[in-house]
Amino acid sequence: MGCSATQRDSPAEDVKLWSAVDRYYETLLGTSDPALESALEECRREGLPDIQVSPLQGRFLYIIARALQARRILEIGTLGGYSAIWLARALPRDGRLVTLEVNPKHAAVARKNLARAGVENLVQVRVGPALETLPELWAAKEGPFDLVFIDADKPSYPDYLSWAVRLSRKGGMIVADNVVRRGDVIDPANTDPNVRGVRAMNEDLPRYPHLRSTVLQTVGRKGYDGMTIIAVE
Repeated sequence: MGCSATQRDSPAEDVKLWSAVDRYYETLLGTSDPALESALEECRREGLPDIQVSPLQGRFLYIIARALQARRILEIGTLGGYSAIWLARALPRDGRLVTLEVNPKHAAVARKNLARAGVENLVQVRVGPALETLPELWAAKEGPFDLVFIDADKPSYPDYLSWAVRLSRKGGMIVADNVVRRGDVIDPANTDPNVRGVRAMNEDLPRYPHLRSTVLQTVGRKGYDGMTIIAVE
């Protein structure tokens, strides 16, 4: 008897199927183009870690930004600018995306990718630790932002959430990536700093009475993870 798609023997087989489904929908829905592909290639060529959002997740961020009619977006964690391209494309011509990156090399790659995609005039890449640049944004009254996307070092997630809440407008949204950690997030004894950071952010969420949150578990070419989706009321 042949094996059905649900009769898999290992996590590797799961990832193989999830990746195939991603490719099916990416092709069907047209979630890539030369600028996006060039951005990914540039990241590989420069040796950046392959941890950016997937094409389908990029389209998800784009749709959220469009649904919010976002004019001002904040991204914490630029990497090579792949998600920044998606977010910038959702902005009107007079919109603005501020994206924060600690690594100067990553920021340089991102600027190159943003320019190739034709959205560099909509994006400001700020270099430095986000826990230094976020207070600067606050002091300069550069908010409020319609959408904040958090995709940076996980141990700092509780602090990033705190700043995101301060910098968000009422009616805006906050999205935090990589919050499931292959399911490790449910283990209170897990000592991985990434898991502990996500758990600490999760435990902080109920302390904000004007936030309404949910978590979407995700599978695909990026493996098993998830995003926290937060409405600011």
